[in-house]
Amino acid sequence: MYEGKYPHKRYRLTLEFLKKHIATKETILDLGITNPFSEIMKNEGYTVINTSGEDLDTDFNFVENVNADVVTAFEIFEHLVAPYNVLRAIKSDKLVASIPMRLWFAKAYKSKTDPWDRHYHEFEDWQFDWLLEKAGWEIKARQKWTNPTKKIGIRPILRYFTNRYYLIYAERSTK
Repeated sequence: MYEGKYPHKRYRLTLEFLKKHIATKETILDLGITNPFSEIMKNEGYTVINTSGEDLDTDFNFVENVNADVVTAFEIFEHLVAPYNVLRAIKSDKLVASIPMRLWFAKAYKSKTDPWDRHYHEFEDWQFDWLLEKAGWEIKARQKWTNPTKKIGIRPILRYFTNRYYLIYAERSTK
């Protein structure tokens, strides 16, 4: 997937955020297939169960039937046509999720070879907050960061000060 080029900054910041909000004794359902970050979580002492590649737009049986304390969704919701549905189906009371933010100077990502590796949504932070609120979640903590590249040009310069990732910790709303 990353061809040996892991997103070290994103993984480091995500792990720090996760450790701050989620205890290792809590079981995690990680939306998405087993990936390098789910392996990092396991190595840090978390018990992690991954979904198995089902289309989370239409099939959330696994999500509804797994007994986990926390659901994580790292760069998943932008790939779904209707992320609201799976957010409502989650039975856990805690959610840690991240998204790549919409960049005003770049088009939405679309892999030419992998139909699963395409972004249907690229959210602004307020849009993601609103989606979570409508789906019954209350955001308790959030973090954003940039993702500079080592390329030359206007877009690479803009990436030095334009936030690219948005990470939240939310709990099921009691409203």
